[in-house]
Formats: sequence, structure tokens, C-alpha cells
Amino acid sequence: MANSRFFLDTRRVKPGSPANLKVAIAHLKKTAYIPLKAKLFPEQWDATRSVVVNHPEEKLLNLYISSVKQQVDRTIILLADSGVLKSMDVVDIKQEVERRLDPEKAEEKAQIQKRKGQFASRFLAFAQSKTPSTCGVYMQTYRRMLAYVGNDLEKLNFEDITKDWLVAFDNFMAQTAPSRNARNIHLRNIRAVFNDAIDNDITTFYPFRRLQIKPEPTAKRNLTAEELRTLFSFPAEVHALYYVDIFKLIFLMIGINVVDLCRLKELVKGRAEFKRAKTHRLYSIKVEPEAMEIIERHRGKDWLIDVLDRYTNHNDFTRRMDKTLKKVGPVKRVGRGGKKNYSPLFPKLTTYWARHSWATIAMSLDIPRDTIAHALGHGTNTVTDIYIDFDQSKVDEANRKVIDWVLYGKK
Repeated sequence: MANSRFFLDTRRVKPGSPANLKVAIAHLKKTAYIPLKAKLFPEQWDATRSVVVNHPEEKLLNLYISSVKQQVDRTIILLADSGVLKSMDVVDIKQEVERRLDPEKAEEKAQIQKRKGQFASRFLAFAQSKTPSTCGVYMQTYRRMLAYVGNDLEKLNFEDITKDWLVAFDNFMAQTAPSRNARNIHLRNIRAVFNDAIDNDITTFYPFRRLQIKPEPTAKRNLTAEELRTLFSFPAEVHALYYVDIFKLIFLMIGINVVDLCRLKELVKGRAEFKRAKTHRLYSIKVEPEAMEIIERHRGKDWLIDVLDRYTNHNDFTRRMDKTLKKVGPVKRVGRGGKKNYSPLFPKLTTYWARHSWATIAMSLDIPRDTIAHALGHGTNTVTDIYIDFDQSKVDEANRKVIDWVLYGKK
């Protein structure tokens, strides 16, 4: 038998802001939520008695929610008496309750659903809420789905994206994208949209419960401490030395992303403090003397370092840097024209290797995984993270250990 209760949804609510009061409908071990026209602060909601307290309009609000509760419970009883409740899932019950609570709004919603599939519209809205570069990745996924089902994509609801649909979609992608990890990006993007829809009470359907997205082992993307020493001390060509310097700076700053490094304007008490472009999380890195030496050598006019003074944007710089890093190594000139023949030290080297190298070396020095995760900006948004600030000094100490080992052989 289905049942209902009130729920003050304080998830994802900014401190000092009111939360939405919702009706939670539970059925067959699943729950669906219906937002009400009431927003309350936690101190204005008595969860034990399910009543509004300490609110200027508490009497009116209590009459309103009492009326809603009666309508919800009456709908559940009617569905049970008619014998259809057994064949309904919690989303069906939610839709029927919404139809009875506000027939006009429910009809309008149904018409929108018919004109435009809920999944496609939510996917596009979710993509557009991201940064331009991330949005571009999601739009690649959208185009792949469009190639798979054509215009029918706009008619699909979340419940149409079943495990079988996802498996078939993956098989379709495999025809032109043999890389398992490349296809996984698209599946993870779809999963992120499902998670967002569930968080916003759009659906309770979740096909990924029985579909694991397993990555394939990738080729090595890190340098050992000895290889880093070789790279940092190699007498590279003059123009390449600049890129080696920036690669070394990225490593010394715990694998900072190129875009974040380029956009730094100043240091705050010896620390690089910024909001990560990728995750929008606040981040702080202690700038060690070895890193400061490189910064002083490449100071910019308007930026901490001169990358954006010299290049159109960070993407242009990264392309040129990656191309040059792949060539760093002994060079011989042959023929009359003196054509250069390169013998690269690390022919697959890119800027991202600095980040992987830092993490791998940190692991080899027995630095705790939790410290490494926070150092790389991989902290989660769990309740623990909200109430307990991670001790940043642990990250500072970890970075110093990595630097001492790589540059000086000290453990």
C-alpha cells in the first residue's frame, strides 16, 4: 500500500535560504516527491508533528498542507479501491495525484510532454547549465543519440531510456568508436542527466542500477621521479625550455589545470587561490619556492604568468605546448637544409601527464588516498565535507614530500 508524508527538502539549499516543502509518496520501496507552494526555514517546520511553526502565516499554511494531505491520501485510497494501485509504480501515482491537485497544470504539463520529450529537453537544459567546454562534450553525446534514434529522440521520456536501450546505443556507437573509454563518456553524460532529474523529482526511473560503466585500462600517462628529473634537466631547444618550465610549474603546483594556471592574477599570502574552471570549487595551493622561481621567470603583465600575454587563449597555448613536449629530446640536423630529426624522450607527453605523475608519485610515497584526492580537487559534496573542513596543511605537506623526492631524492 502506498503512503504519503511531508518532507522539507533542504538538499542543495544555500545557507540562509528557505527550503521547499514537498509531499513524499512511497510505493514499492520507491519514493516520488511533489513540491508544494510553501518554502520554509528549518526552524519553521516541526517534522514530528508535520506542522508549520514560528511563521507569520502558519495557520494559513497549516490549513493548506492539511488540505493537500487529505487529497493525496484520498487519491491513494481511491486507486487502491479500484484495484489499479498494484499495477502502478510511484511515478504513476505521483502523476495521478498532481492531476487531482491541479488539473490545469497537469494537463499543461502533459501537453508539453507530448510536444517535446522530457528526456531530450532535460538533457539540453542540463548541458546548457555547464561551462562552454563541458556543454560541448554533452552536445557531442546529444548528437550521437540523435544519430541513433533520429527525431524520435525528442519524443523519449526518461522511462524510455532502459538498460536495453543503453546497451543498444553503446553497440551503435561501437561501430564508429571502438574505444570503450570514449563511449563511456557518453554513457556517463546520460547518467549525470538521470541523477539530476532524480534530484529534482522529475523521475525515479534509473536504468544504470544494473548497467555498470566499466573503463578499459589506459596507456601509462605519468612519468616516474627519475623520468621527471631527466625531463627537467634536459638541455632542450630554447623555445622548448619555456614549455618544459610550465610543465614543471604545473607539477610543482599539484597538477593544476592549464586554464586555472593561466587565469591566476596574483598570489594571496603565498598561495594560489582560485575557483576551478571545471568544478567551480574553491581551491588553494601553497606555492613552494621552486614554483615561485619559475613564476618570477615568466611573470605576466596582466596575469601571474605570461601565457595569456603571449597566446590567444589557453587552448591555443595547450595545443602548442603538447606538440612541443612530444618532441623534447636529442635533435640532429641532416641534409643541406639542416632538417631536424627528433628523438623524443617521451613521445606521448602532454600537460595532463604532470597531474597524473604527481598523483602516482604521491601514492608511491604512501601519502593517504584522501589527502591525494583533496590535493587534486576531487573532494566530494558529502555531508561530512560540508561540516568538516579538510586540513589543508596535509595537502601542503604532501606536495612538499613529492617535490623533495623528485627534485632532491629526499624521502
